[in-house]
Amino acid sequence: MLASVAGAALLTGCSDGEDSASDGARGARSVSAAQRIKARAARDSGDLLDRYEAALAAHPALAARLGPLRDEVARHAKSFGAPARPAAPASASPSPSAAPASEKDMVRALAANERELADRRAAALVDAPAELARLLASVAAAGAGHAYLLTKD
Repeated sequence: MLASVAGAALLTGCSDGEDSASDGARGARSVSAAQRIKARAARDSGDLLDRYEAALAAHPALAARLGPLRDEVARHAKSFGAPARPAAPASASPSPSAAPASEKDMVRALAANERELADRRAAALVDAPAELARLLASVAAAGAGHAYLLTKD
């Protein structure tokens, strides 16, 4: 009986070491996945920020409506680790890829961008660790709110 208890202790000791190594590998993969998710979120926020700036450059009259949303998107990008950028001056020239010509089309395109990004961030919650998932959920909710505000006339 003593031999079987000692054998069980040995097996348990071995499996604990393997579990610890497995946990370490899972932890490294989790950190790597979290870094990828965060980098993607920072890039996505930066891209959305560029769209807001292009809209503001093309249609300075939209500054009162789009400026606060643009500023919030800039804060989101910063929260994901993107470098902070100052607000773009209204006189900046729009990028050549700023396709929608009318104010209404530009706002409609921003709303679609916000919705699509909010959906992508909600989907990323599944793979994100808890703290990053909370940030993604919060920013996704803000994006959905932006989309609503942009579609409300």
